[in-house]
Amino acid sequence: MHISDLHAGRTFHPQVAEQLAREAHDLRPDLVIVSGDLVQRADFTSQWEQIVQYLQRLPEPRLIIPGNHDVPLFHLFERFFRPLDRYRRYISSDLNPVFERPGLVVVGGNSAYGWTIDGGYVDPDQQQAMERRFARYPDDVCKIAVLHHGVVRPPGCEQRSIVRNADEVTQMLERSGVDVLLCGHHHVAYVDVAGTARKFIVCQSGTSASRRIREGTRGKNAYNVLIIEDSTIHISQRGYVEATGRFEPFARYEFQRRGERLPARQCSNDPSAV
Repeated sequence: MHISDLHAGRTFHPQVAEQLAREAHDLRPDLVIVSGDLVQRADFTSQWEQIVQYLQRLPEPRLIIPGNHDVPLFHLFERFFRPLDRYRRYISSDLNPVFERPGLVVVGGNSAYGWTIDGGYVDPDQQQAMERRFARYPDDVCKIAVLHHGVVRPPGCEQRSIVRNADEVTQMLERSGVDVLLCGHHHVAYVDVAGTARKFIVCQSGTSASRRIREGTRGKNAYNVLIIEDSTIHISQRGYVEATGRFEPFARYEFQRRGERLPARQCSNDPSAV
């Protein structure tokens, strides 16, 4: 289960967040992945306390990484010189968390830094750390990378930021044999294929529990469910529907492993169809 951009604080939507936690337990996923922007403003202790309490309600295991909103905005010294101190204090000191089980490895990375309020950058140390971790696993293992910022812009987000060194990061993911990149940031649900020499799937979550939603189906509160099989990767996108008070499936994708795309199939609003 992949969620993102919770934004604890003024924009946090308690009703949606409650349903998100309920569905997370109903799904009983092997792993809950949170791809950054845990808080709206990292400067405020109350928001960190709120998100810590909420995360504890989600099923374990959990793999969590920071986003740009998890870097202080107003405390300039912290922002420029200790941008992730609060994240490390409240969430984790590990910026490259790893989850593994037979046939699968998930590696997180950090694209948040203090010299911008929106953009992302995966520095050389982070790239090397991720690449070293992926190198421990053979090619037949499904490899999933997690970053807050993506390497491509979804339609309608042409003016929004991605990682500043997207080409470098893309090449690192290709060298590492990554099958899927999970990300967030744009508050838009998006699935496509990226890369040139060795393509990989880009699976982006909309904001899962913030009021800062964008117009259209793919801009609603959303999360992704991934099912990994030996030869196929299934992705179900689920968006929050106010009329039912539930997250309902609105798109389904199937990919052959190694990024060969099969035609995307739209699913019905019947959760059993996904």
